[in-house]
Amino acid sequence: MTGQEKMLAKGRQSLTDSELLAIILGSGSVGESAVELSKRILNDHRNNLNELGKISIKDLVRKYKGIGEAKAINIIAALELGRRRQSTEALEKPIISSSKDAFNILYPILADLPHEEFWVLFCNRANKVIGTQFIGRGGYNAVVADTRIIFRHALEQMSASMILCHNHPSGSLKPSPEDIRLTKRIKEAASLFEITVSDHLIIGDNNYFSFADEGIL
Repeated sequence: MTGQEKMLAKGRQSLTDSELLAIILGSGSVGESAVELSKRILNDHRNNLNELGKISIKDLVRKYKGIGEAKAINIIAALELGRRRQSTEALEKPIISSSKDAFNILYPILADLPHEEFWVLFCNRANKVIGTQFIGRGGYNAVVADTRIIFRHALEQMSASMILCHNHPSGSLKPSPEDIRLTKRIKEAASLFEITVSDHLIIGDNNYFSFADEGIL
């Protein structure tokens, strides 16, 4: 099983440092596989990626047969990305504790549009937003919201809950019968996947209507 196959089958965490480095190299040299070459490079640097990060492109090309300038650049670039990731703070995911929190995220997206659009916020079990997804676009008083697209994204992101949202360009916040039917249909389907539909917002004229707040979810 190659490193690429192992990553696909078992996940990136299953690969050793040498297997990951071998994927970056792509190939070794005559008589030495990419993994064997990677093990030798790491061994020369005490199997420490921080030590390897100090090597130059010139030294990689000079010391190791099978590594040309292009491969050396790939190695240095990958190590630099790793270094930058360590020094970058993780983005804080917003927490949804009320309908207003969801409105504050979605209003800048939907404000002043001349047509209807349907969006979904996906959240984890801590009510932190893990995804904001455009679902469909419609006309002045109707929108397309394909439930298959909604649940594909929900499952890909392993969502625990979702907040539905669309806008009314007319400014009216009153849900239409179709809005209510669609919400019910999505909620019933979500229950099959143990996903909660927390709310459905209708946005218009710097204000919103919340199905949850109005007790009709």
